[in-house]
Amino acid sequence: MNLKTSITIITGCLVIFLFIMLPIFLSIEKKQDEFEANFQGSEFSLQDVNDEVITQTSFEGPLTAIFFGFTNCPDICPMTLNNLDLVINKLSEKQKAKFKVFFVSIDPERDSPEIIKEYLNSFENKMFGITGDPKKIFLMSQSWGVLSEKIFTGDGEYLINHSSSIILLKNGKFVSRISHHAAYEDIYKNINKYL
Repeated sequence: MNLKTSITIITGCLVIFLFIMLPIFLSIEKKQDEFEANFQGSEFSLQDVNDEVITQTSFEGPLTAIFFGFTNCPDICPMTLNNLDLVINKLSEKQKAKFKVFFVSIDPERDSPEIIKEYLNSFENKMFGITGDPKKIFLMSQSWGVLSEKIFTGDGEYLINHSSSIILLKNGKFVSRISHHAAYEDIYKNINKYL
């Protein structure tokens, strides 16, 4: 078999592979879009760090980032919030006015409004802290596709294993989910394109 015949066979195989696989890839992408489109959030009434009542209407600004975490989180939560803090620093004043960041505690038993306020004060820019009734927090987090579970240690203490992506909403509607693994520059680009 000569080289030309081999190249023709390989090219033919690639075309057939793409013909078979492309619909599968498009189907997976469509299913993911449909899955994410189901993230509607839910009605809720919780407390912010000033002990004021906060509801789902608070998420209806031009662009909102929601991050679910907890103040005893050893690494992912502070790292992600720090990246959001750096992003805010890079935004223009006009963009900053259109962008709000909400930190929702998935550990309301330990994270009182006072504790969350102190925690968020360690960052340069304003972020809104939310806590409240554990059942309400759980239902709210589920409505955004956020999963969490307590992992108990030998001494009776616990950490929380949780979904840790940043959820972006435009006018209260889901537009994007950013992985906590994303580099600061990628988080900035993703947020900037919606402002």
